[in-house]
Amino acid sequence: MKVVADTNTLVSGFLWDGLHARLLDAGLTGRFGLYTSAELLLELDETLRAPKFVERVNIRGHAAASVVRAFRFSCIEVVSPPRISAPELRDSDDLHILSCAAAVPVDSIVSGDKDLLVLKPFRGIPIATARRALEILGLLVP
Repeated sequence: MKVVADTNTLVSGFLWDGLHARLLDAGLTGRFGLYTSAELLLELDETLRAPKFVERVNIRGHAAASVVRAFRFSCIEVVSPPRISAPELRDSDDLHILSCAAAVPVDSIVSGDKDLLVLKPFRGIPIATARRALEILGLLVP
């Protein structure tokens, strides 16, 4: 299975325990392929450096740069995915997620963002919450 996880899913997975962490751990240990792009990595780095997350990153014993570096190393990076158009997308800031997913194409986009979830599926790519993705992977009983 090939997956693109949005930045909020990744931040939640790195900084807190729970379903997002479980999903992220499964991807990072090879249970499925995690795909990313330079734009997603940049957004992850910027988000982890935001004042509201700095303390949490430190509590977890990491630095934003090391988290992003480790994530990049564990993923498959889609180099320069072509920008797609998605007039149905309510928040154009999410376009890079769809572009990355469509370039592969992945089997699923994982997000809790309502602007993305409302699209499901997008060009035949399911958009699932972390809970649903874990259920599909057989890592959580529905």
